[in-house]
Amino acid sequence: MANWSDPRMVGAPPSAVGTGSRDVAYDAGLRSYMLSVYNYMASGVLLTGIVALLFAQSGMALDIMSGPGLTKYLIIFSPLAFVMAMSFGMNKMSTGTLQMMFWGFATVMGLSMSTIFLVYTGASIAQTFFATAAAFAGLSLWGYTTKKDLSGFGTFLIMGVVGLLVASVINIFMQSTTMNLVISFVGVLIFAGLTAYDTQKIKSMYAYVAGTDMMGKTVIMGALSLYLDFINMFQFLLSFLGSRD
Repeated sequence: MANWSDPRMVGAPPSAVGTGSRDVAYDAGLRSYMLSVYNYMASGVLLTGIVALLFAQSGMALDIMSGPGLTKYLIIFSPLAFVMAMSFGMNKMSTGTLQMMFWGFATVMGLSMSTIFLVYTGASIAQTFFATAAAFAGLSLWGYTTKKDLSGFGTFLIMGVVGLLVASVINIFMQSTTMNLVISFVGVLIFAGLTAYDTQKIKSMYAYVAGTDMMGKTVIMGALSLYLDFINMFQFLLSFLGSRD
């Protein structure tokens, strides 16, 4: 029964007050949800950076990645295996298992990315990282706040990623510096677009998973998507801004 003696209710229709309360609760839940996504993503990037730096400084990265054997290929392709396992096994995994998979992915990604410390100077890596962080923050904020529906760009951007992979494989054999620069330039544009697109997609998912068992899983998979956008944009930018040792 409505509490008509409550002074907060005076002059306001009951339905309006209820709607307002629901909107406030929804907005608070959405902010908490997005903050969890960003916290996971940032923690994953930090873990990757620490592992990459320590692995490079230990000398093991140079020995393994430049030497013969299957270990280097295991390190290179392990991140892809983690992503595929998480993507296709998400519904069967518990939230805790998916969380451990995310940290495992961030770790092996660090091992794989350790080679950048063998190729580029530390100063240029740091400069590129902060440039990427600034660009990512702006693009993600725009994706979160824009009223424009970005879903139409999704297919185009995914096709662009496939095109990048094909071009990169071709360039392994061609070894063209010009083609490498073109791939890097296009890669930055594609993952800049994906940052905004994925942010809006993750935000929209909250309406479907709020209060369900899927919410924790969605947070982790959303963090994985933004992590991949950030790391790929960083690597492509490093091709432009990085100074080689």
